[in-house]
Amino acid sequence: MSETIIEARNLDLTFETNDGPVHALKDVNLSIEKGDFVSFIGPSGCGKTTFLRVVAGLEQATGGSVTVNGLSPDEARRARAYGYVFQAAGLYPWRTIAGNVKLPLEIMGFDRAEQDRRVRNVLDLVDLAGFEKKYPWQLSGGMQQRASIARALAFDADILLMDEPFGALDEIVRDHLNEQLLKLWASTGKTIGFVTHSIPEAVYLSTKIVVMSPRPGRITDVIESPLPQERPLDIRDSKEFIEVAHRVREGLRAGHSYD
Repeated sequence: MSETIIEARNLDLTFETNDGPVHALKDVNLSIEKGDFVSFIGPSGCGKTTFLRVVAGLEQATGGSVTVNGLSPDEARRARAYGYVFQAAGLYPWRTIAGNVKLPLEIMGFDRAEQDRRVRNVLDLVDLAGFEKKYPWQLSGGMQQRASIARALAFDADILLMDEPFGALDEIVRDHLNEQLLKLWASTGKTIGFVTHSIPEAVYLSTKIVVMSPRPGRITDVIESPLPQERPLDIRDSKEFIEVAHRVREGLRAGHSYD
């Protein structure tokens, strides 16, 4: 039987701003199981990132509930239940790649030998072995983002939350990183929450695709992917892939009809 890792029930979030309240999320209900790769897709401002930030304990819901491993998001954050990858790589330019990846391990008090062992392992996982002594400015955008993923993996949390990590990259680099991310997911068994604006990216990567409406963000569809776990890039030409992409597109269109 599958184990529920993240559960949202009747989740609401309203931001108070100088221009009045902004209703970011409305009545969101969602279960994410252990080992799922869940993509969130919807128009800009629909609450995709906000939902991820609520799960991470970086924003507070104003109604309903969210649990992560049965804990509140704040408790889960303190228990270091997840790694978080932001849209920008956010690497410190004065630290080497190894130094950047090592930062959370230093904060958490791991001894030097364990830090070095983990840094070697995660750089190997993201195909950056041999770049330990380089600085961020010496790496391409795609390599910097892989270093950011390595940093999020370094303390070996079971959950990886990724906020549009490949959005600023060109299509060829993005395709390559999508392939690498699938391999990484298959080899680590992590539960992944992934925000994207790209329909092909969402369909290619996910076991489950959550389609969201314009603000206030509601879930208009949750699509269980029929695709096999092994996914070469050319699976995107298959009938099954095109059908799922069509359903995502229809879900996005249906969401707009609420306006």
